Amino acid sequence: MFDVLVYLFENYIHAEACPEPDQLARRLSAAGFEDEEITEALEWLSGLNHVAGTQTPVGAPSNDSVRTYIAEEMAKLGPEGHGFIAFLESAGVLDARVRELIIDRITALPDQPVSLGRIKVIVLMVLWKEARPMDSLLVDELLTEDDEDELPTLQ
Repeated sequence: MFDVLVYLFENYIHAEACPEPDQLARRLSAAGFEDEEITEALEWLSGLNHVAGTQTPVGAPSNDSVRTYIAEEMAKLGPEGHGFIAFLESAGVLDARVRELIIDRITALPDQPVSLGRIKVIVLMVLWKEARPMDSLLVDELLTEDDEDELPTLQ
């Protein structure tokens, strides 16, 4: 599934440029992806679209506010993922709304904990889908392979 998501990012500069799911599935199949991978990726993206469309905007937290994670979220994030999300927030890459979209998409996965490499792809896809600006250093970081993950990088 994650290979499909990275492929979409690499081949569709803007999320709006993606064709409708049926046509996209045919294109992904022609590109060599397995039906199961395609289905999982399209379902995950559909979930992102649904959550992003129904989520009420969250106001900017004050400087002294703290996001408290429930046990399920912490189990999915693990210490590395939690630290990475906190780092991106403190660097101004994520606001509260985007953070919540990311956490929702992480908790939608069956993995526990979700690897840092997969969290990076989720961050990349949420920022891409939300049409958030990303500088090349951020994209490089989000596409960097981790030891336990083998995700393709931009050529």
